[in-house]
Amino acid sequence: MAVGEKITISVIKADIGGWPGHSRVHPQLVETAEEVLAKAREEGMIIDFYVATCGDDLQLIMTHRKGVDSSEIHGLAWK
Repeated sequence: MAVGEKITISVIKADIGGWPGHSRVHPQLVETAEEVLAKAREEGMIIDFYVATCGDDLQLIMTHRKGVDSSEIHGLAWK
């Protein structure tokens, strides 16, 4: 990484519905998010990531060099 090169941290929250009710995110959804982001990291789209949950919300925390409001990063989260 060059000196002065900017890195963006994107935190995208997905209200995906709960399992059961509004208490938690289904474990398979967390696993799928981790797999998708791991692939994106391997392909060089993102630098690193962390998948977190709070209640029925899934948070995708990603570092990348695409800049703020990147349609590519938001598209990855939507996918």
